[in-house]
Amino acid sequence: MSAEQEWEERYRNDQSGWDRKGINPVLHEWFAQRPSSDRRVLIPGCGNGYEVIELARMGFDVTGIDIAPTPVEHMRRELEIEGLQAEVIQADMFEYIPEAPFDAIYEQTSLCAINPEQREAYEKKLYEWLKPGGSLCALFMQTAAEDGPPFHCDVITMKELFDASRWDWGEDEALHSPHPSGRFELGHRLIKC
Repeated sequence: MSAEQEWEERYRNDQSGWDRKGINPVLHEWFAQRPSSDRRVLIPGCGNGYEVIELARMGFDVTGIDIAPTPVEHMRRELEIEGLQAEVIQADMFEYIPEAPFDAIYEQTSLCAINPEQREAYEKKLYEWLKPGGSLCALFMQTAAEDGPPFHCDVITMKELFDASRWDWGEDEALHSPHPSGRFELGHRLIKC
């Protein structure tokens, strides 16, 4: 089974335990006060695209990418119904090459959904996709479980993955975001060095 078929099956069978079924409240905290220069935002593995739609409502130049056709079709319909503009791409994010780097990336659902063996390759893609000084707004899923998806994103492991030589973690406290599944996410805004 291909990766596209695997993820499509998960969406069709509602096996997406990382999906909040709506916008994460921290989205507004991170993006409501952004400078006008930070307008191009990428959401990799965007699923049903709640955040893509909300950022489009807020006036951002947003791109959402997902491998599965069902959530991509859903997102395109919702954008059309609301008369909003966003670039929606159905593709394998590991093969995605943007025309230009992004100002910000909103990472909520990919890191906890992909196999942990793919994390280093994913970190490299995130780094490539961002402009120098760009923001990675990352929500690290806390499951305390060994299996997944969603997979546990222990912050110590995340600090090793998003190494200080490439990412500035800043001094801010982590944002705590309860998840409808009973789990929670820890939000960190990292800056590409």
